[in-house]
Amino acid sequence: MAEITTTEHPLTSGWEKPDLDLTGAQWRSSSQGVGDVEIAFVEGFIAMRHGRRPEDPALIFTPAEWRAFVLGARDGEFDLT
Repeated sequence: MAEITTTEHPLTSGWEKPDLDLTGAQWRSSSQGVGDVEIAFVEGFIAMRHGRRPEDPALIFTPAEWRAFVLGARDGEFDLT
């Protein structure tokens, strides 16, 4: 198992973002075909990236953050209409 190091997030005091090695991550996209958003489960965290720009940085979520995001999306919290 890879070692996890953390770096302090510059915008949030006291919150540390894990520095995960994503090179061997198994990225998944929507079952509806190739999507722009891909996720991977790595070292107990959830990573999300732009599928058409995989070289860009990924967002890293804790399981609790991911659950809150998924539940909010299901409830329409992020709908723009």
